[in-house]
Amino acid sequence: MAHTPHSKNFDVIVVGAGLSGLVAATEAVNAGSRVLLIDQESEANLGAQAHWSFGGIFLVDSPEQRRLGVKDSEELALRDWFATAGFDREEDHWPREWAKAYVRWAAGGKRAWLRERGVRFFPVVGWAERGGAGAQGPGNSVPRFHITWGTGPGIVEPFAEAAKTAVAKGQLTMLWRHQLDELAMSEGAAIGVRGTLLEPDDAERGVATNRNAIGTFEYFAPAVIVATGGIGGNIDKVRAAWPERLGTAPKNMVAGVPAHVDGRGLDIAERAGGQLVNGDRMWHYTEGIANWNPVWRNHGIRILPGPSSLWLDATGKRLPDPLWPGFDTLGTLEHLRGTGHDHSWFILNRRIIGKEFALSGSEQNPDLTGKDVRAVLARAKVDVPDPVQAFLDHGEDFVQAPNLDELVKKMNELTGEDLLDPAEVAAVVGARDAAVRNPFGKDGQISAVTSARNYVGDKLVRSVKPHPLTDPKAGPLVAVRLNILTRKSLGGLNTDLDSRVLNAEGEPVPGLYAAGEAAGFGGGGCHGYRALEGTFLGGCLFSGRSAGRAASQARAVAVGRT
Repeated sequence: MAHTPHSKNFDVIVVGAGLSGLVAATEAVNAGSRVLLIDQESEANLGAQAHWSFGGIFLVDSPEQRRLGVKDSEELALRDWFATAGFDREEDHWPREWAKAYVRWAAGGKRAWLRERGVRFFPVVGWAERGGAGAQGPGNSVPRFHITWGTGPGIVEPFAEAAKTAVAKGQLTMLWRHQLDELAMSEGAAIGVRGTLLEPDDAERGVATNRNAIGTFEYFAPAVIVATGGIGGNIDKVRAAWPERLGTAPKNMVAGVPAHVDGRGLDIAERAGGQLVNGDRMWHYTEGIANWNPVWRNHGIRILPGPSSLWLDATGKRLPDPLWPGFDTLGTLEHLRGTGHDHSWFILNRRIIGKEFALSGSEQNPDLTGKDVRAVLARAKVDVPDPVQAFLDHGEDFVQAPNLDELVKKMNELTGEDLLDPAEVAAVVGARDAAVRNPFGKDGQISAVTSARNYVGDKLVRSVKPHPLTDPKAGPLVAVRLNILTRKSLGGLNTDLDSRVLNAEGEPVPGLYAAGEAAGFGGGGCHGYRALEGTFLGGCLFSGRSAGRAASQARAVAVGRT
């Protein structure tokens, strides 16, 4: 798909071939622009992080919700968004505006826009992040996690195909192994890109590629869109940006994204005059496990848990209410960082893991990714899905035992530390199980599970009927060591609603635009301190759409003036 262009001049240049870059490029093509799309990786990485995703999309008052009896509205969604974001800074002006615009789109034309491009959704709407800190606290008030039919590849495919069609028509040029080193500037305006041509590399998607230089390049355009992602693959940068409010940065983390998600593009855009804001806001998960079959170095997978697992810290203390599985990601992260340990534990049993464990990632859900209806239906006929069973069989963070004493022994052996006292763990488990047997029990988590099962989607596929963990019929017992998993930068380049990158004075840097995670999904951080689940892919779509259209419009205006 790559070739040497006949000209060094284009209407729009997009840096980064992830989802936001693909959307920006194809929108710019649709607006009549001649577009160059460059990426430092090989063509195997088309779609970047979005390819690996579960494909969760945030929609408001959708037909899928209504069919399941979920009553949603733009007003409720916006209230949830702002309660979750906690905007409180001067630089939150544009993030607020992006949040309002995005929720309006999610409640309006977003679903139709995606359907026009062939995107369809799994009929059961998920509820990946409930919040749980009261009606005015963070989290979704209703299920809004719409799983793309085809998961991450299903959301990438329409834009990848549109890009290939544009290449065939000569409207789009895509160049791989082109590493951006600097933005070409003239009188304070971005006018192009310069960088290093890297040696070809046939590594598979996600695998680290070489950085061997074999030449240089430069191309010019009146509009440059930076869509290079965040910093989640650069553990050193994650630690450097780690905020005091979340405690000390973990010594040990697993990487939820490949190594090329390194923040390089952000640094380059900042040197060109763009303002980076909210770098201390980040979204990392507490339910990370080491991938038994890794693609990239230190590859971690996130468990999307149902609500029933018992969550203990590294010393065996139960996490306080409402820090239950699937309720409050950053609240849980903040609490666990105060324990002085980098890991925590789920204790559950085979019945729970079989129904309540979903593994985030397209490769971990071959039935949904492959759009295989029979395989999806077959999930209900097995006690544990094959991808989850593979972790039980091979995962370094999983232990199983027929009784609690043996389980705790194996947990201590796994960490090499005797942090867990068998008697204390037995007391916690016993109290939890007694609450299940008591119809008037006061255990908040058991009440939350019962409430979750009032939603037909959760009752069908995401939660089991409350029962004692130690019920022999539900065994064996399972313990899962949970690690901190890096994922998303919530801050980024400050942008207005036209995706124009702003400088420290709040003025646009002429010719410079940003989209996706590089722009904090819009405005330099439209999620604030916390995100509602299912909003990252949608943020890439929305900001990429805005950037592609605005860059082309600016080019058209400039041409008209001349």
